[in-house]
Amino acid sequence: MCMNTPRVMFCHVEMGVGRGVYPSFHLSLLTLLLFIYFSFLQDNIESNRPDPNVRQEDENTERGNWSSKREYMLSMIGYAVGLGNVWRFPYLAYKHGGGAFLIPYTIMLAVAGLPLFFMESSFGQFCSQGPINVWKAVPILQGVGITMMLVSIFVAIYYNVIIAYSIYYLFASFQYPLPWSVKDCSSTAYNITTASLNVTSENQTCQNEFSAGQSPSEKYWDSMNETGPVVWHLALCLLLAWILVGGALFKGIKSSGKVVYFTATFPYIVLFILLVRGATLEGAKDGIEFYIGSKSNLTKLADAEVWKDAATQIFFSLSVAWGGLMALSSYNKFYNNCYQDSIIVCVTNCGTSVFAGFAIFSILGHMAHVYQRPVSEVADAGFALAFIAYPDALSKLPISPLWSILFFLMLITLGLDSQFAGIEVIATCLQDAYPKVLKSKRGIVTTAVCIVLFLLGLPCVTGAGIYWVNLIDTFCAGWILLVAGLLEVLGLSILYGGNRFIKDIEMMIGTKSALFWLWWRACWFFITPVVLSIILVWSLYTFTSPTYGSVAYPDWGISLGWCISAFCLIWIPIVFDSDRLAFVIQRIKAACSPTEDWGPYLECHRGERYGTSGATDANIFVISNKFTTSL
Repeated sequence: MCMNTPRVMFCHVEMGVGRGVYPSFHLSLLTLLLFIYFSFLQDNIESNRPDPNVRQEDENTERGNWSSKREYMLSMIGYAVGLGNVWRFPYLAYKHGGGAFLIPYTIMLAVAGLPLFFMESSFGQFCSQGPINVWKAVPILQGVGITMMLVSIFVAIYYNVIIAYSIYYLFASFQYPLPWSVKDCSSTAYNITTASLNVTSENQTCQNEFSAGQSPSEKYWDSMNETGPVVWHLALCLLLAWILVGGALFKGIKSSGKVVYFTATFPYIVLFILLVRGATLEGAKDGIEFYIGSKSNLTKLADAEVWKDAATQIFFSLSVAWGGLMALSSYNKFYNNCYQDSIIVCVTNCGTSVFAGFAIFSILGHMAHVYQRPVSEVADAGFALAFIAYPDALSKLPISPLWSILFFLMLITLGLDSQFAGIEVIATCLQDAYPKVLKSKRGIVTTAVCIVLFLLGLPCVTGAGIYWVNLIDTFCAGWILLVAGLLEVLGLSILYGGNRFIKDIEMMIGTKSALFWLWWRACWFFITPVVLSIILVWSLYTFTSPTYGSVAYPDWGISLGWCISAFCLIWIPIVFDSDRLAFVIQRIKAACSPTEDWGPYLECHRGERYGTSGATDANIFVISNKFTTSL
């Protein structure tokens, strides 16, 4: 089945990884597995070998701790503050009434975002385990941890592709004029861009006038996603992205904790520079007015869609239910004040979203002024904002390559911080599952994970790779997280016991008054589960098949998306049923075995075979060895 549109041809051949990719993929994967096997064989599986990345001053000598509180806080802020803060929140605020949108946004932060963030970070810190092993607290829910890890794997695959796009645009920014600002096909910049994109006369006609309604930046973006096999210059950018991630995480938190000093702070420097520059441009005031100024529309608060989008944005912006919060906080010292940390990170995350909106819309306002169009016609979200609208706006500024370089460096650092935590989830889960084998091989584990995910990400840098990215994002980073988050809060508040969990937290941060816990009890026991349930039901009820632009996905593509979702979620009932089956088998086995007091009645006849050890009163009727009931 193929679909032909003016902008792209999309069919099952193009959506694949391209001719010749599958054999090389399998060969590379086999080579990787052999490398891992012989590495372990050479080390002779030295189970008692200490982790070289654990220092003597670490409180936890088995897993290690953060080198300093600053590194942990910067890592948490970098994880929570991601691309969505820049390319989604400003658009939602503009779309849903401007400043009025901050009202539902703040309320949802208080009733859903902050309670879950505090719960997850304290949960991981208390037991010093990753998102799977933390569920030793409620073993029947270990499938939730597996779901979190699988979601992190799928998201890591396409998230680094977005970083690869940003790296490609960064390299392309080192030329003047910027390639996406050029309309003249005879210009040097256009010829360089055409050559780098491997555009031939078969799919690209040199025109002095671009297609109607399509800006040069949009044309440039589309040219990167023509149909065909692997786009190797994007594959090289993807490889570079994985090298950056692997290098930063090679020694675990000991190395990534140093990198975040730059990656977590640099975006704020760039946002401030862009805001100052944007505020001096003509038309900036109009952009800010549309974003959050006097044109705020309080009547939008009556629209239920506004509240749903506010809750969804908070939930995904804080990165709850991904497992990253548990993984990062598991390396904290036991008596760290996780409550204070949660407040700081959540407030910083939301403040960054609002701050980024001013930087984005001030320059979009100038772009609208240049094009003599309303701001509403140039404002957009997601890929359209990051790789079309904003680069187009930057190309209108003096010294445009400088601003473009800064912007895409900011996107890269924003993405890397979040990617660090995603890979940390995977590595932590593996090391927690096999501590004796893997605790001293952190570098090998990280390298292996990065290589495998790079190979799995190659379909996302084919000619139709953007469709794979959009498909995984739709079916993996959506309502699955709502299910995981809902089961998490219900499991801890009801099955494990909310009051018991509060006592656990007080072991770390000290005893608090009943008034202090009043709000958290209300959220964990009632408000947060209700909010998440409403969002989940609404998301499923209003679900529509994904599209990219004007292109709809074929039926097999939609089916594949649902299969990905099912694969992530199926571990929850599997673990649940396996635990229940094990319980039933145990009861049957016990019921078919003699009771502990079985044997000769008189003690003198019991001998060594039927000794008195563990014998029960003969007047008590025992149903089984392990599960006794007195009558």
